[in-house]
Amino acid sequence: MSSVQTSPTTTIKRLSWKTARALPASIATPSYDRSRVVPGIVHLGVGAFHRAHQAAYVDDCLAAGETGWGITGVSLRSADTRDALTPQDGLYTLAIRSSGQEKLRVIGSIGSMLVAPEDPSAVLAALTDPRSRIVTLTITEKAYLRAAGGGLDVAHPDIVHDLANPELPKTAHGFLTESLARRRAAGVPPFTVLCCDNLPANGATLHRLLTEFAELRDARLDVKSDAGIAGHIAHQVAFPSSMVDRIVPATTDTDRSRIAEELGVEDAWPVMTEPFCQWVIEDNFPQGRPAWEQFGVTMVSDVRPFEDMKLRLLNGAHSAIAYLGLLGGHVTVDRAFADPAIRAFVDALWAEAIPTLPRNAGLDTASYTAELAERFSNTALAHRTAQIANDGSQKLPQRIVASALECLEAGTRPEHLTLVIAAWIAACEARGKTLPESHFADPLDVPLAALFGRGLPTGETVESVFDLAGFAKGEPGRGKLMDLTTAHLEQLRRGRPAAAFATLRI
Repeated sequence: MSSVQTSPTTTIKRLSWKTARALPASIATPSYDRSRVVPGIVHLGVGAFHRAHQAAYVDDCLAAGETGWGITGVSLRSADTRDALTPQDGLYTLAIRSSGQEKLRVIGSIGSMLVAPEDPSAVLAALTDPRSRIVTLTITEKAYLRAAGGGLDVAHPDIVHDLANPELPKTAHGFLTESLARRRAAGVPPFTVLCCDNLPANGATLHRLLTEFAELRDARLDVKSDAGIAGHIAHQVAFPSSMVDRIVPATTDTDRSRIAEELGVEDAWPVMTEPFCQWVIEDNFPQGRPAWEQFGVTMVSDVRPFEDMKLRLLNGAHSAIAYLGLLGGHVTVDRAFADPAIRAFVDALWAEAIPTLPRNAGLDTASYTAELAERFSNTALAHRTAQIANDGSQKLPQRIVASALECLEAGTRPEHLTLVIAAWIAACEARGKTLPESHFADPLDVPLAALFGRGLPTGETVESVFDLAGFAKGEPGRGKLMDLTTAHLEQLRRGRPAAAFATLRI
């Protein structure tokens, strides 16, 4: 379908393989023959970030003649992306925006889209296809279904379902394990699993979680783990870690209208992003991989130093800007970052976190933070603080809590890091009061609402939140972190961030 009906009398053409040929010359379009592209990658979680990041890198590889690496996209939840892209032959516009200009590019690397809840068998078939040699994931931190201690949440209803119904999975764990079992039974080599989410040591973390899931599955079948699929996953499947970085704000109706005007056709789901793009990957792909390094991807033997720098400096600052910005009435990152107090706070946060990074890994933190400051100031992105605020209980452990614990171990006080934790708690408490009730979401929203409804003193609130989220569980510095967080939350409860900033002399 190459057009959409907008009224009984008006038809506007839709972006498609046919209409893309007539787009303005200033707009880059796929230069390769898509009919010759073979699906070599299955991607779980086709959201805006994947389409602005990995899919763009793969599009470069396809244009260079590496036609064996087309993407089969899989949504584990909603059909929205499939419904938007299928009438467009999988094409969409990537709008690269800076404060001064916007550059449009049409991406063609996603060949087909599947929706797991509608047809799990089709997803398993794609994962089992011998041509599928890499499976990538951007499913967000919460979809890994970790318990507070970091292991698999074995009581989660979807995990329970997948163990009882291996042929009708709902989770990434279920789909990966069942398809690897089918490949093994058919004598097909396992695909490489490439996690692209913001988890610490994400490849190793997913490897551990999937092995744990497979052990439970083997136990239900009364199979010893070494002989079952758990042993196969533990010893035969590659899980390279990776670090991804690109700011991708949510697309608005205003964005869609502007893009349609520039294209001359309608694009139901364009993606907005910034010029900066980074991908660092551990080079461990037994079944081969695209030549990503030719297009700016950094292939390394150990991704951890890059990952820690990004999580603690970019993601940590993003969380700080989001929660302090929300409490201060700032709708977007650039507006919050333009607030002199928040700007000064972020500088101090970086100064506190930088000493926790590896010192002998060649990291240029001065250049990195200068680049981050420029990115946060990009007025064209309109990256909403509420969007970044989602899922704080899942994000803060690796972005903030880990750094704070290392500060304590080194004998320094993580005053700024713990203010971010307090700001998250205060922002959660503010929903339905000074913030809209559903302004942002968290997997712990139900127990958090019950907790806040009890009207506990600040110290008891902080301790209960730490228990719910599993922050610093079992760590010797946990009590000190709670004390510092309590002091900050006391200030935030008395007023806006200005009171907390005053105690830090900002």
